[in-house]
Amino acid sequence: MDGNGRWATKRGLPRINGHEAGTENIRRITIRAGEIGIRYLTLWAFSTENWRRPRDEVDGILRILAEAIARETDELHERGAQLRHIGSLDGLSPELRDAILDSIELTRNNDFIVLTLAFNYGGRAELLQAIRRIVADDVDPNDIDEALVNRYLYTCDIPEPDLIIRTSGEYRTSNFLLWQSAYAEYFFTPVLWPDFGPQELVQAVNEYRHRDRRFGGIKPPVAE
Repeated sequence: MDGNGRWATKRGLPRINGHEAGTENIRRITIRAGEIGIRYLTLWAFSTENWRRPRDEVDGILRILAEAIARETDELHERGAQLRHIGSLDGLSPELRDAILDSIELTRNNDFIVLTLAFNYGGRAELLQAIRRIVADDVDPNDIDEALVNRYLYTCDIPEPDLIIRTSGEYRTSNFLLWQSAYAEYFFTPVLWPDFGPQELVQAVNEYRHRDRRFGGIKPPVAE
């Protein structure tokens, strides 16, 4: 969900107003995603590198997250969204950690859409924690395969992504789902996240539907 700060700057507003606008966008995108048949939606809200930003901006983002959980959880629950989190809860206040865990527990049986928030998440950090846990579990090296690694990732019970959308005109993955995205399709758009609406989501999905996914292989020739 990239481009919040630039969205605000273009309007002569403080950057934190862009993060507020971006958070307001989560509900409408989640609801539209469920309506068009998407069953798993992962939104990257805050990276492990974002802690390097100015302290007032980080504090503002954490405040916005707490407010969004309090404001949005009940409606998303009523809509049938199941909330999940990937990443680390370290660095958050006990109150915010509890609010996140309470939201996950409240919505755990919903099945309209699984909405995963990647907060304090980084692909390299995820792989490092997986390696450390494998070592701690004294796994025989001969038993390590892709299936085993998958079981140690934050996303162990979430399908690998089919489509990754990057807003704001940047052309890079920025440490997002490094292992899981090996064969994902990408859609890059110049639209800043607060302006990325349901129509843009449908456009991205429609383009994805016409992609030729071969997963490293080739399709057999069509018989004449």
